[in-house]
Amino acid sequence: MSGKAEQNIVIVGGGFAGPQVAKQLSKKLDARRYNLILINSRSYAISLPATVRLVVDAESKLEETSFVKLDRIYANGNGETKVGVVTSIEAQPGVSGGAVVLATGERISYAVLILATGSKWTGPSGIPENENDVLPFVHAWRQKFAKANHVVIVGGGAVGIELAGEVKDLYPATAVLTNYATQTKKVTIVHGGNQLINAAYGSSLRKGLEKRLHARGVQFMFNEYIDDIPEAGVVGITTRSGKHISDADLVVSARGGRPNTDYVTSLGEDALNGHGFVKIKPTMQLLNHPSIFALGDIIDWTEQKQVGKLMWHTPVVVANVVSFLNGVAPTKKYGGAPEMIVITNGRKGGMGYFGFFGGFTLGDWFAWLVKSRNFMVPHFRKDLGY
Repeated sequence: MSGKAEQNIVIVGGGFAGPQVAKQLSKKLDARRYNLILINSRSYAISLPATVRLVVDAESKLEETSFVKLDRIYANGNGETKVGVVTSIEAQPGVSGGAVVLATGERISYAVLILATGSKWTGPSGIPENENDVLPFVHAWRQKFAKANHVVIVGGGAVGIELAGEVKDLYPATAVLTNYATQTKKVTIVHGGNQLINAAYGSSLRKGLEKRLHARGVQFMFNEYIDDIPEAGVVGITTRSGKHISDADLVVSARGGRPNTDYVTSLGEDALNGHGFVKIKPTMQLLNHPSIFALGDIIDWTEQKQVGKLMWHTPVVVANVVSFLNGVAPTKKYGGAPEMIVITNGRKGGMGYFGFFGGFTLGDWFAWLVKSRNFMVPHFRKDLGY
């Protein structure tokens, strides 16, 4: 790929991490020396946390606000967004530079490569890569939720909890008139643990969210698993232990994401750990590839995978990329970040957890203020220049 400068700085991934790095690097890199190229499967970024409302509530019209073009993130126009899917990386261990190969066969060389491809999701959070498939996917899920009588959510993590809250907002425990019909919907969360989410956040948050959802009529099956997700409309599901939910007619996968790193296997088996996470040094460089950096959900680091971690990831990557390009050994190191999370319960509630001072929680008013009312979409848009 030709450009106005000789060296390309390539960022793969246009979710949360990639645009943040692109935005910061565009302010620091000399456009006469470097082409800054962000490669993403779509021309726009999607506020992934908002998808739990997007796929349930048509009246939210989040497709009009939570999809944001990636054309205003570059300072002084110093950068470009290229729509494409990276399928492999060409690089030699210990040697700087290389190239990425797109699904089209196009090859783009790089002086520095930054991997920020995030997680792959199943169920309604698994937004298609192809732009033409996105809106049909969203509309199909809205219809599935509208037609269902008993929604069974597989996974009691943040996504499962938030989906349950959105369904209960639109179809509460008592009959209401909706655009679809006068109806109620049963909601059951099937979770492999003995409490919601996981122990990283403490029992106060876990029990508090269960109590709030139970008050809205959500039922729970703990220490249970559903291995195969049936098609919408198939009635009845059986858990791994043999328990049968006879009237379940929509089973929704809300299992955790997995790292979107299949293309990284081209660097060799030592680039990823056994779960598909990218092995990195504290400088966020890959172990055997000094000109390749990684951040966000894909890194092999013992921490919960969350957007909030980017407040700590991004400055390390940006500083070290600049040092590397200046011929100086990167020295800024990532040392981890405190655990924090806000989980919604529909538009008006939820809970937050902060891992400071031994860990503490905040309730519905705080969750509404920072997330529940709009999933921070206005902030997401502003951050991307809209």
